[in-house]
Amino acid sequence: MRYFIELAFNGADFYGWQRQPNVISVQETLEEKLAIVLQKDTEIIGAGRTDTGVHARQIFAHFEAEEIPDYQLFLYKLNGMLPKSIAVKNVYKMFPEAHARFDATAREYQYFIDLEKNPFTEKYALFIKNKLDVEAMNEAAGILLAYKDFQCFSKSRTDVFTYNCDIEYAYWKKKDHQLVFTIKANRFLRNMVRAIVGTLIEIGSGKKTVEQMHEIIQSKSRSEAGVSVEAKGLFLTKVEYPSSIFLTENE
Repeated sequence: MRYFIELAFNGADFYGWQRQPNVISVQETLEEKLAIVLQKDTEIIGAGRTDTGVHARQIFAHFEAEEIPDYQLFLYKLNGMLPKSIAVKNVYKMFPEAHARFDATAREYQYFIDLEKNPFTEKYALFIKNKLDVEAMNEAAGILLAYKDFQCFSKSRTDVFTYNCDIEYAYWKKKDHQLVFTIKANRFLRNMVRAIVGTLIEIGSGKKTVEQMHEIIQSKSRSEAGVSVEAKGLFLTKVEYPSSIFLTENE
């Protein structure tokens, strides 16, 4: 039987989502604990492959298992074994063909920037002391919606069939002494959000103009875009699915 689990994790403790040799990943940690709870080696497939240091407030993964009779007991046992940096929130029974990665219709990310030094958010936001032109950054972010091909923001030598993404919205919002970038699309390329944020920061600091955003995207060259910002300020905040793939509501 196929199940989805909904979880959140602090990416500071992991070398990304995907299992890799000689380093600790979210996928490996979950699989090890699931094997104990289910008493069977269990592979999980995530909704995306977050990079080292990137956090997730919401992400889903699917796995195969025999009937889980008590969801709350399952969650209690699994969370009790997982480290503090991972929290499993829900489990859902799915149709057999449901896929955590390929059935996702949209994903939302947020990037956090501290505009003044803050010891309580330092591990989860990029500190920029220089003044940024937020209006220009929002104007440039709006240009993203006019394009589909974002090769210029993709990590070089990545193995993808297409660089096309449908961006639904992208904007900056200032709250107190923090600046938050929110972007939603049907899919994202590797390093894409961090490269976009880096480019928008260069526009906000006057190193690039708003009009240059068109040239950067049209160039399809990673070297034309800005540097990638640190992973610590990036959060996967939402993953959406069609309701038709859920077999039943969570109990």
